Amino acid sequence: MLGFLKQPIAAIQEFYVLTGQAMRNVTRTPHYGADILTQMDTIGVGSLPIVIMTGFFSGAVMALQMGRALGQYGQTGRTGEVVSIILVRELGPVLTALLVAGRNSSGIASEIGSMKVTEQIDAMRALGTDPIQKLVTPRMIATAIMLPCLTVIADFVGMFGGFIVGYFIYSLPSAQYWTSTWQALGWSDVVQGLIKPFVFSFVVSLIGCYYGLRTTGGTQGVGRATTQAVVAASVIIFFLTFFITKIFVSQNG
Repeated sequence: MLGFLKQPIAAIQEFYVLTGQAMRNVTRTPHYGADILTQMDTIGVGSLPIVIMTGFFSGAVMALQMGRALGQYGQTGRTGEVVSIILVRELGPVLTALLVAGRNSSGIASEIGSMKVTEQIDAMRALGTDPIQKLVTPRMIATAIMLPCLTVIADFVGMFGGFIVGYFIYSLPSAQYWTSTWQALGWSDVVQGLIKPFVFSFVVSLIGCYYGLRTTGGTQGVGRATTQAVVAASVIIFFLTFFITKIFVSQNG
């Protein structure tokens, strides 16, 4: 009667096994440093243009809306405060993770999936190379390093976008905007804004690797794995951000 639960439970079990093996390989040799640097360039530097553009317009739109709403109460000067808090706590980490997931979870799944259907991974095993240590762990480490860095950049660019709107549309003095922006942030906000992308990095990398390694059915299977990786990573990111936020809200409350 509960046969329909077997497949999702088995998939969750396989994902946890893959996660455990990838994390265990962090302390084992070889570490494939060149592969890690290559993935850092692909995942981090490659995602920089879209992260900067999205961060800028996110901050600008937020300042546009918040400035208008706060103006009704004569509090337009607090626009920078609202923009910085929302960006650092929530919007920066989540938007950056979603962008990186859309760009890199799909890329990882398609790359590894192509290797799977062309039997390159079986050839690696035949030659005595651990595919998880060679393919999964470098991508996990690279994403864990670069995603928090991308989030910091997105936060700053978003604040700058808010400054442009505040200065040219709402005539906010630059000193007032930046002072309220920095003073609004506490250590708990900074910690929350860095923990979230670090946690999301494992979702982005490992979900892509998981669906890539279980790809079947030729090129059609590769496309299916790519779609599943992006959808699963995006859903899990929203799921995790709720619980992480709930933990910080409970502590601060």
